[in-house]
Amino acid sequence: MPAQPERRVEVPGARVGRWVAGFGERHGGAEVVLGGAPGATVADLLGPDGVTLLGADGATAALTAWPGEPPTALADVPGWAHGPTDLVLILVRRGGYAVGRAHGADLIAHKSGTRYVQSRTAAGGWSQQRFARRRGNQADELVTAVVGHVVRILGEHALPAAGAGSAGMVLGGDRALAAQVLEDPRLTVLTDLPRRSFHDVPDPRLRVLSDVLDRARGLQITLREPAVG
Repeated sequence: MPAQPERRVEVPGARVGRWVAGFGERHGGAEVVLGGAPGATVADLLGPDGVTLLGADGATAALTAWPGEPPTALADVPGWAHGPTDLVLILVRRGGYAVGRAHGADLIAHKSGTRYVQSRTAAGGWSQQRFARRRGNQADELVTAVVGHVVRILGEHALPAAGAGSAGMVLGGDRALAAQVLEDPRLTVLTDLPRRSFHDVPDPRLRVLSDVLDRARGLQITLREPAVG
C-alpha cells in the first residue's frame, strides 16, 4: 500500500472554524481523536498537546495549538486554537525586537526596535576573544532593552490575576536570546504561563508581531491523505 502523502500547513486564527468545517466536508465527515488516530505513524506526529481530526475516508489532520485541555468535539477546536484571551508577545533576534500585549485579536500595546548584535567570527586568538566579548555585551544590551520594554508594558497593561486561566505567552526568534529575556527576575510572572513558540520569524517589526499574533490564534497542522489502493 503506497505511503500516505504528508504536508504541513498553518491556519491563522480567523480561518480556523472554516478550515475545520471544510476538512469534514472534503472527507465525508470528521471526528476528534485524542492521543492520535489509528496507526503509529499518525500518533508519532502529535505533540504532547495536539489532537487529530480523523476523516471518514481515513484522512488525518494532526493539530497543534495551545497546551492544556484539548478539544473533544469539532466545535471546540476554534476556541482551543485561540488560546488565552490575554497574551504577552516577545520576539527577539540579533537584528532587533518586538514585544507587545494582546487582548483577543488586538494588540493593545507594543514596542519594536533595532539592536545590532555582531555575528560570530571565524578569527582566532586574541581577536576572537575580543569579538566574543563585544558580541556578548551587545546581546546583554539587547536583552536588557527587551526586558525593560516588557516590564513597562505589563505595568501599563497588567495581566489577569494568577489562576484566572486567561493569560498566555508567545515567544519568537532566537531561542537563546528569548531564554535570556525570561531569566530576568522581573519577568517571573511569565514563567508558568502557557506558551507557544515561533522561532522561524524574520527580524521583528510591528508587522511581524501582528503576524505572529495571528499565528498564535491559529493551528499548525500535519495532513495525511487517505491511503490509495
